[in-house]
Amino acid sequence: MNGVELFLLGRKLMKLGEESIPPGGFRSLPTSVRSILLDVLEHPDTSVGEITARTGFPQSHVSASVAKLRDEGLFITTIDANDRRRTLVRRSPEITRRAANRETGSVEEALANALASNDPDLVAELTRALDLIAQHLNPDAIAKLRTESGAPKC
Repeated sequence: MNGVELFLLGRKLMKLGEESIPPGGFRSLPTSVRSILLDVLEHPDTSVGEITARTGFPQSHVSASVAKLRDEGLFITTIDANDRRRTLVRRSPEITRRAANRETGSVEEALANALASNDPDLVAELTRALDLIAQHLNPDAIAKLRTESGAPKC
């Protein structure tokens, strides 16, 4: 596998993940706002400028999206005590509460649809492979996310 193939696989996996999330909430957000939400989940206590640099979106769009997500109760913003010109952004406990109250989607169903196969052994094998990749790429973040959402650990 080369870099391009890995990138394309990552995009496909993201789409499968989106299909596995029940409609509404996260899926109803525009892609750019969803990207900002994910960036903050991956980088807590980050500044608007840092989000702008990582996502490539204009600062005005990042600021408006952060304000919208804050108003919806998904983000908490604070003024940086070390530099009062900076606004720091982090996830709200509301995200965890909402996730716990929602049914999770079926990754297995999305995989079966993508494979155009109902072979339960193949779907189970791929699910285990995805769990293995997730475990090795970012075990602390995955474990923390599962603990906070109340989801069972693998």
